[in-house]
Amino acid sequence: MGYLVCSKCKSYYKLQSNESPKNFSDNCDCGGKLRYIENLDIVDPSWKQITFRKKPTMKERWNKKSKSLFSLPKINLKNRLNQFYYNYIGRHIYKARHQQRVHRNPPGMQAGFLNSLMNEFHLENIQWNLIIPMTIAITLILAFTHGISLLLTFVLLVIMGYLSKNMIIGAKNAVIAGAISFFLGSLFIGSFLLIIPYAILGIINGAVCGLIGGYLKTKGFR
Repeated sequence: MGYLVCSKCKSYYKLQSNESPKNFSDNCDCGGKLRYIENLDIVDPSWKQITFRKKPTMKERWNKKSKSLFSLPKINLKNRLNQFYYNYIGRHIYKARHQQRVHRNPPGMQAGFLNSLMNEFHLENIQWNLIIPMTIAITLILAFTHGISLLLTFVLLVIMGYLSKNMIIGAKNAVIAGAISFFLGSLFIGSFLLIIPYAILGIINGAVCGLIGGYLKTKGFR
């Protein structure tokens, strides 16, 4: 069986039949190094017998990690997402829609805000004179250029959002231009199996770039 001894604090521990030196930590609580010996002949009789700290088992380590993980403060994801939306998107859309009006409540938090946003899902105020040339330009870029030149498509969509009347219209203009141009671009390059994914990608790029362009306009970027 043997013993574990610590010369620093002059203590030892007698190993049990089911124990091994590998079950214990390499260091004593006092900071000294634990050493394994077969018998106590070299140990001073005045040394005291104590219990040294064992290494945690894999099960104990896993339980500890699990407890630390589940003990994190609970986060209300829905409230966080709503807060992010109102702080970084909602208030700018609200300003674009109500530049000439004064409200006492925080921007983007009014009861009618979502209704006013839903009312924008129509094509009455689309600026086709802006969409058509931009769609042609983006389609040609997708069809005949490669590599870093494709970044021009994002630049054009941002410019479209910036040149639009407001942030919401800019996003709608860019979504339409992005969807049509990416759809036509996939046809020109022969990616028939990717027509739908390309169109969806165009919609996403248009929405993001259009909002960015509209945001820059509301900030007075020149």
